[in-house]
Amino acid sequence: MLRILIIEDSPVNMLLTVAILERAGHAAVRAETAAQGLTLARSVQPDLILMDIQLPDMDGLDATRVLRDDPRTCDIPIIALTAFAMKGDAELMRNAGCDGYVTKPIRYQEFLQEVESVVLRMRGRHVQE
Repeated sequence: MLRILIIEDSPVNMLLTVAILERAGHAAVRAETAAQGLTLARSVQPDLILMDIQLPDMDGLDATRVLRDDPRTCDIPIIALTAFAMKGDAELMRNAGCDGYVTKPIRYQEFLQEVESVVLRMRGRHVQE
């Protein structure tokens, strides 16, 4: 079981994401704004963060950069959740510090595979260090 922080301002997307994660046996921690998410990331120390890119108070990529610059949160894997699916968007998100990304609308199997893939990749990186 993973403890996963979801930073998402859309109630519908939040409910769907939580339902998928909880059905897969994970625990969800919820934040509706980047500010709430940054605070929770520091206090909860989740295993993974799902970051919406379009948030009302701060762009999700900017929030990702803040997390990467903080020694308390710099090693937490981050997956971008985005409606953006244009060529070059994946590279943009990775350059901001995201370890993966999932496009909306979320597709159940692809979503869970990306979560598992990023967590395994990050754990492997820490074992090698």
